[in-house]
Amino acid sequence: MNITPELYSDMSRQASPRSNSRVNVPVAFITGGCICVAGQLILSAVESFGIGHRAAAMWTSVILIALSALLTGPGIYGKLAKHAGAGTLVPITGFSNAISSSAIESRSEGFVLGVGTKIFTIAGPVILYGCAASVVYGIIYYLIV
Repeated sequence: MNITPELYSDMSRQASPRSNSRVNVPVAFITGGCICVAGQLILSAVESFGIGHRAAAMWTSVILIALSALLTGPGIYGKLAKHAGAGTLVPITGFSNAISSSAIESRSEGFVLGVGTKIFTIAGPVILYGCAASVVYGIIYYLIV
């Protein structure tokens, strides 16, 4: 059987489940908003201890990352993501979930060859391109200012 790109596209479209955007978009919006509200509550709570705004923002990021990683372990974050969809992809928590889940999946291979190697499958490209972009932006900033 000779499969053309058009035939493959039709087969893929038929096999893919239909999504209900009227339900998925509001649920994702509400879930992402709830995660952001939780972040704001954490920020306000940390600032109430007399910590400056910048330090409180840093601690808020750390707490959100830790909570996401802790909820990924027992599968709670995955269940939430299954029902909430893109709403759980709020950058910090979604990235933490992606790194944690890749580490959890490879733990049977050991800490060095499993977790230590697979954890950078997701984080590696982000770190690489983040560093490369910062160098480019730094050079542009240096030349302009």
